[in-house]
Amino acid sequence: MRYLRVLVRFWGTALAAELEYRGNFVLAALSSLGGAVGSLFGISLLYQGGYQPGGWRFEEALLVLSAFLMLDGLAFTLLSPNLNRVVEQVQKGTLDFVLLKPLDSQFWLSFRTLSPWGLTDGLIGLGLWFYAGGRLQFGWADHLMGFGLLGVAFVMLYSLWFIIGSSSIWFVKVANATEVLRAVLEAGRFPVQAFPAAYRFVFTFVVPVAFLTTVPAEAALGRLSLSNLGLAVLIALGLLLFSRAFWRFALRSYTSASS
Repeated sequence: MRYLRVLVRFWGTALAAELEYRGNFVLAALSSLGGAVGSLFGISLLYQGGYQPGGWRFEEALLVLSAFLMLDGLAFTLLSPNLNRVVEQVQKGTLDFVLLKPLDSQFWLSFRTLSPWGLTDGLIGLGLWFYAGGRLQFGWADHLMGFGLLGVAFVMLYSLWFIIGSSSIWFVKVANATEVLRAVLEAGRFPVQAFPAAYRFVFTFVVPVAFLTTVPAEAALGRLSLSNLGLAVLIALGLLLFSRAFWRFALRSYTSASS
């Protein structure tokens, strides 16, 4: 409960600061809408002439795209404004002040602020999800299954991002690494089965792009086996625990700005 109260204070002050510039919401909404239209156009090109990439129908592929948009919106809202600043904290030495606070340092670095402008991507993705689900005659159980796996995907993405940010204690200039991660995740706009076998291997076992967008869509469609469901949960839990252990290990090498 103590951390929940702190989280409410964190996000309350962040929203108050961000909402001083309400015009940003209009620009963010237009940008998100333009990106979603561009993605829809790209997918529609793949389905010209009755072709179905990877055996996915058009409405089913829309589920994958909507999962990507929702995940990308959450990342822009929570992960980008917080975890990208870990590098800055190390460079400027202000990580010292974080470590001295009577709060868990990983919690502080992960949830200190938020950017509400990323919610527009999430809302567009949510609307697209319900549209595709309506065309596919989803029930509430199907929606809940998909959203549950989307939560698991967010844990994976957070853990990977935090691990990269933690490595800045040794390699200060790792900001580009997070951009590389986001660029690879762009492949999540499409079902992983639409890619050649070599790419499917990379997007499943090297960078878990398949688990971020395709698996939530498969769960909603009822195609996800219990073994793959368990594997997704285990990967998310393993990455989360590893990010925690990796952060504590990294702090052993942090010598602070004054030493």
